[in-house]
Amino acid sequence: MSRLGNLGARLYRGEVGYDFIGKRKIWYGVSILITITAILGLAVSGLNMGIEFKGGAVFTTPKTSATVSQAEDLATEASGHQAIVQKLGNGTLRIQITEVDTAKSDEIKDELSKGLNVPSEKIAADLVGPSWGEQIANKAWTGLGVFMVLVVIYLAIAFEWRMAVAALAALIHDITITVGVYALVGFEVTPGTVIGLLTILGYSLYDTVVVFDSLKEGTQGITKQTRWTYSDIANRSINGTLVRSINTTVVALLPVAGLLFIGGGVLGAGMLNDISLALFVGLAAGAYSSIFIATPLVADLKEREPQMKALKKRVLAKRAAAAAKGESVDTGEDNGSPEDAAPAGAVVGQRQEPPTGHGRTGGKRR
Repeated sequence: MSRLGNLGARLYRGEVGYDFIGKRKIWYGVSILITITAILGLAVSGLNMGIEFKGGAVFTTPKTSATVSQAEDLATEASGHQAIVQKLGNGTLRIQITEVDTAKSDEIKDELSKGLNVPSEKIAADLVGPSWGEQIANKAWTGLGVFMVLVVIYLAIAFEWRMAVAALAALIHDITITVGVYALVGFEVTPGTVIGLLTILGYSLYDTVVVFDSLKEGTQGITKQTRWTYSDIANRSINGTLVRSINTTVVALLPVAGLLFIGGGVLGAGMLNDISLALFVGLAAGAYSSIFIATPLVADLKEREPQMKALKKRVLAKRAAAAAKGESVDTGEDNGSPEDAAPAGAVVGQRQEPPTGHGRTGGKRR
């Protein structure tokens, strides 16, 4: 077995682990800082909305020797608006100008023909009306809102409302960061961007649900024992799925990085940037939020319940009494499904118990 596979098995059995829940205030602080930066970028720079949302014209020229800067100057002067020019792989130019109507587009087309020294009839012009762009924007927001509502309803039914709230907070966290990055780097927002956002939200939700499912199974009958708190088992759930989350994230990011850095950067296929940047940032943010935001937030919400407060008090009292007597904390005779689980990061005694199934492992040695 590889070292990573062996580490994953040891994390799953609770033999090793990192105290994610105990350091949740650090992760909250990091997320707040990143979110504030994203919001400031959005407030200062704003989003560079594509013509699909603002309306305008896209001109595609035949192969030409003109440079991007020359075409930008020519198109800006002809239209009176800032033009965005991309050089495509076959030597053609894609010239995008917002707020252009049909009459104005014919004039711009003639000016481009003269300035670039290409036949006017070989320049393709596609027009997008502002009303159509507004409809697209409204449908995008509606789709995003419906997705969020369905997510909350599903998680509230499949798990509980606290997990639904935590998952929603993680999704909003991912959207805010991704949109903020778009504002900071100035990439164009197109329907491809919206598709990318919806894609990464689904991925982030999948990663979160995997942890929640482990947490739900591990906390069955938790109040019937006095060995582990809810946070202990939540920590065990994160550690048990950690390697899986890392593997799936890395495998997903590699092809997306190829789209973004090779397709969009090296080959100049700028249209790939619309969806690849959203995917790249969103996948990374989704993996982070599933581990560092969603599950710690669930633990915070659950431990506000009176029964969980009482459980934590009993567990800490038992540990303190055992420590005062110099005894191991796992010498009790408690029963229950979480009882045999040794959540990573928890203080356990010297006895090593064999694993008894998913979410049920023995204590680790000290």
